[in-house]
Amino acid sequence: MHKLGVIHGRFQVLHNDHIRYLLEGKRRCSHLIIGITNPDPSLTKTDAADTLRSSEQSNPLTYYERYRLVRAAMGESGVPEEQFSIVPYPINLPNIYCYYVPMDAVFFLTIYDEWGERKMQMFQDLGLKVEVMWRRTPATKGLSAGDIRARMAQGEEWESFVPSVVAEILKELDIPGRIAACSSGKVE
Repeated sequence: MHKLGVIHGRFQVLHNDHIRYLLEGKRRCSHLIIGITNPDPSLTKTDAADTLRSSEQSNPLTYYERYRLVRAAMGESGVPEEQFSIVPYPINLPNIYCYYVPMDAVFFLTIYDEWGERKMQMFQDLGLKVEVMWRRTPATKGLSAGDIRARMAQGEEWESFVPSVVAEILKELDIPGRIAACSSGKVE
């Protein structure tokens, strides 16, 4: 088991497969640092490996909203707060990682596509210790936050795809309403 691990994601919205991913990272280390990528527009850059990840429509939740979701879901999963930290993580700006995470940690990664390969190359170029937890094809990846956001926008059932505490917070913040309004062109 590693002492420190770093894992990351956009979590737009946090879903059941994200929790499996986070818990697998936690299983591999004593303390897990969870980086929330694309924390704000100034720390978000487009990458040719996946141009949609940086779009405004793909990033409807704020950093703080996602922080709340991750924190609550980790707690609901039984992970004590002293065993994880949550930080902003500007994934497209590797030259400033050192300001957000310890560079001597093990960086956990999953690979599904060209974007995953690109991230692994960025980590390796920095000399980081990388541990690939699993590789899967896009067809076998599992849940997609984009699909869940689409369900919200269309007024379809989405709650079963997210942890129960996440569903409660998303409803409290009216995230489904915000996503539906944005997809219909209405901005409130």
